[in-house]
Amino acid sequence: MKYGYEDLHQPYEASIQQLRAYLDELPERLRLFSEEELTARNPGGWSRKEILGHLIDSGLNNLKRFTDAQFMPSPYLVQRYSQNQSVVYNRYQELPIDHLVSYWQVLNRQIVYVTENIPKAVLQMPVLPPDAAETVPLSWLIIDYVAHMAHHFNQFEFK
Repeated sequence: MKYGYEDLHQPYEASIQQLRAYLDELPERLRLFSEEELTARNPGGWSRKEILGHLIDSGLNNLKRFTDAQFMPSPYLVQRYSQNQSVVYNRYQELPIDHLVSYWQVLNRQIVYVTENIPKAVLQMPVLPPDAAETVPLSWLIIDYVAHMAHHFNQFEFK
C-alpha cells in the first residue's frame, strides 16, 4: 500500500495556509448538504459524515505524530492505524454534522498551532513512513497531512 499523496503536495508554508483556509471553508460548504446527502454512502465507501470522521481520526493520529516526532528517537517511525475500524467504532454516521465539524475544527486549529511552532531545524528531522525504504523530513509528513485532506475534500463533491 502506497503511503502519501505527493501528487497533491504544496510547499510547507502554502500547506499550512491551505489548512487555515479549510478551517473557514469546510463548515459552510458541508452545511449546504441535507442529512440524507451527508449520510448516503458511496458504493463500497464512506458517507460524507464518515469521510469527515476519517479526517478527524487522521487529525488525531497526525497530531500525535507531529508532536512525538519532535522528541522521540530519530528517525521517528510512523505507525499505521485501523482507518475503517476507527470510522465504524466512533460511529461518525450517527453524530450530528455540527458536532463533527466542531470536533474537526478544534483539532485542526491545534494542529495549525503545533505545526506553526515547530522550529525550522526540527521540521527537517527524519521520519519513516509505513512501508517506506527511506526517511522523509517531518515537514513532508505535515505537507502530506494537508494533501490527504485535499484528496478527501474532493470526495465531498461540494455543491
